[in-house]
Amino acid sequence: MSKQVRVRFAPSPTGPLHIGGVRTALFNYLFAKKNNGVFYLRIEDTDQNRFVEGAEQYILEALDWLGIAPSETVGKNEKFGPYRQSERKDLYKQYADQLINSGWAYYAFDTAEALDAHRKQHEAEGKTFIYNWHNRDKLDTSLVISKEETEKRITAGEDFVIRFKTPVNETLHLQDIIRGDIKFETNLLDDKVLFKSDGMPTYHLANIVDDHLMETSHVIRGEEWLPSMPLHVLLYKAFGWEAPEFAHLPLILKPVGNGKLSKRDGDKLGFPVFPLEWKTEEGISSGYRENGFFPEAVVNFLALLGWNDGTDQELFSLEELAEKFDLNRVHKAGAKFDPEKNKWFNHQYLQKQSDESLAKSFEKILNENALFNNIELTDKGGLLILSNEKLTKIVSLIKERANFVSEFYELSDYFFIAPTSYDEKAAKNWKEETPNLIQQLISVLENIGDFTSVNIETIVKDWMTKNEIGMGKVMQPFRLSLVGALKGPHLFDIVELIGKDETIKRLEKAIASLKL
Repeated sequence: MSKQVRVRFAPSPTGPLHIGGVRTALFNYLFAKKNNGVFYLRIEDTDQNRFVEGAEQYILEALDWLGIAPSETVGKNEKFGPYRQSERKDLYKQYADQLINSGWAYYAFDTAEALDAHRKQHEAEGKTFIYNWHNRDKLDTSLVISKEETEKRITAGEDFVIRFKTPVNETLHLQDIIRGDIKFETNLLDDKVLFKSDGMPTYHLANIVDDHLMETSHVIRGEEWLPSMPLHVLLYKAFGWEAPEFAHLPLILKPVGNGKLSKRDGDKLGFPVFPLEWKTEEGISSGYRENGFFPEAVVNFLALLGWNDGTDQELFSLEELAEKFDLNRVHKAGAKFDPEKNKWFNHQYLQKQSDESLAKSFEKILNENALFNNIELTDKGGLLILSNEKLTKIVSLIKERANFVSEFYELSDYFFIAPTSYDEKAAKNWKEETPNLIQQLISVLENIGDFTSVNIETIVKDWMTKNEIGMGKVMQPFRLSLVGALKGPHLFDIVELIGKDETIKRLEKAIASLKL
């Protein structure tokens, strides 16, 4: 690479950022980092009819949350600013005029009604109407009317568009980093509109002009833009500019069946397709952040949708991804989205978090549900309120079984609230002699001074051994009394955390509640 790598993510602010767009941004970011280049964000808002308030801020916030914020964008290091296309609109007309003057474009005055009539006529004849070399000399264009008449109609305020004049009878052999040599026949291409009657450029013109002026070295974008590649390369040729290198990423496919992943797939199968939550008057679309995913996990699973480093490694930090990323290892075929595998990734990153950090997140959830007030262990209407230290200990005991912090309470509710019912299957372990054994256990617990897990376990097991009491006769009813089921971490860790008074209270309640 002879010149500095400059790549961009150029979304339209027409709504929330789809997870496929996030992956495009990520691959651009990784390519820039790998090559000591620049990753910049340009907002392509030339289509004002589809502009959605708040979408631009959403895009910026999403990239920031994921840790892949651009080096240059709106209001940040605007070396080639402005970075909103709507603020660059005065630039584009001169380039459209340049194409007119060089013969690479022409004015078209066709009304919507006239074009619709042409389409219907072709349909009636079993044909498809394409506005191109085949009929452009028969339509209402500057190619068939005089220069004077053209200028007269423009001066009179008549609506027009500027269309690209696609070359005839050419075969384009174009290179794509991912897909290799791709062949296009120009006779099959239509003459795209470059400049609209409202004075705004279309995506095609603005995109090419901006990529050139912003010195974009590589265009890394989704597969859906592959049909636009010949027009874009021809536009570079028409302007006499060096074209960037192109790489078209594979589609992200539905979890089941074929086809591109859509919001409907997420709604139907119950998983997010947006990085952040998106609210409208119609409702709320969930996001990965609000669903409890770590940004590192989202980055990790997105990176492996269509790319791998050639090994069996699955867990990568952002730094490792940037070091190993290579466009030559991006696949051509679509990558199937796997929501269950994504949960697995989040589980792995949850285990990497410190217990203290997870406890803070858990505390926030408890506070939001009015379950926690940062004070030492007390009894408050049947609810145990735990200190930060004990909350951290709880997290260390249960996190291995969780994919999300939001699952912590379900996995640990018995630490906070005594069971109100008992698992029927487990209750079958409550035998005729059980109440007497549990009463003896209560006496043993009452006499323990050092109420720590290791010490409690030693004393209780010594009591059972000394009295030749089978382990199962005490331990299963003991757990059932405290938890309400035969589940949870090491029993004596639970005993230490809920404390002597609460332990005894639950044992007494079980004696009273569990009848043969």
